[in-house]
Amino acid sequence: MHTKGSSCCCSFEDYKLTTEWLLSQTRHRPKVAVICGSGLGLLAEGAADKQTFRYQDIPNFPVSTVPGHEGCLVFGTIEETPCVFMKGHFHLYEGYSLCQVTFPIRIFKLMGVECVLVTNASGGICPDFKVGDIMIIKDHINLPGFAGQHPLCGPNDERFGIRFPCMSDAHSKELRTLALDVGSELGCSDFIRTGVYCMVSGPNFETIAEARMLLTLGCDSVGMSMVPEVTVAKHCGLRVLGLTLITNKVSLDYSREEKVNHEEVLEICKMRAELLQKLVTTLIGRWQQNINTH
Repeated sequence: MHTKGSSCCCSFEDYKLTTEWLLSQTRHRPKVAVICGSGLGLLAEGAADKQTFRYQDIPNFPVSTVPGHEGCLVFGTIEETPCVFMKGHFHLYEGYSLCQVTFPIRIFKLMGVECVLVTNASGGICPDFKVGDIMIIKDHINLPGFAGQHPLCGPNDERFGIRFPCMSDAHSKELRTLALDVGSELGCSDFIRTGVYCMVSGPNFETIAEARMLLTLGCDSVGMSMVPEVTVAKHCGLRVLGLTLITNKVSLDYSREEKVNHEEVLEICKMRAELLQKLVTTLIGRWQQNINTH
């Protein structure tokens, strides 16, 4: 596999080798993949019959370098549904190529995963949003993609998907409806939102001028991850649900004194982690029920 910072894509042989290694090491055959963002590793705690692999022990796998990202794959079952959890994901700002950032998604596809649930922390741009809100992502804006930083650039491998995939339905409407229903049942309707997520490359938090621009563009929240994984998952034919936890209010006002920091982000994640775990666990169980009844 190509080294950190390389613009070259991973080869199909790289994906195949990693997939075969994992399949030989675990009896789990996951149908759902959950990507746990900053401080959200607790989402994997609800799984039964767990088996854990550190990223550094998995052939070709990148390694997380960000605080709040533990860096391991956890296989297990939720409500009898076989799942795999990524405790920590990868970012452009760590120096990884987008092929490496999205490497696990194609591994999940080859392992037989059908649905990807992506979570992360983001800043609230919509004035109505509050810290601690959970936003169900209905659509996204891929700002790095506008500048040519796109995970599908380069030769297309038809074994994964078509050259020009449609992204207008990248975020499954059926899964979004299910998430709203489950949130309502759990009594979370007051702080569950729906909106448009924007990805920036980071690692700095946004300037006030940038935040105002994003608001004008129709963005409700902004973060430094998730969109490359969603894009590749959609390209692979996987169904996607994105949940983002609003951990801070993005400053739109030059007179505001407070400044956002990563420690504050992790603190809010800790506050909402238990509820998010319950939401994700119930969602997976309901998704499996829906499949069984169709």
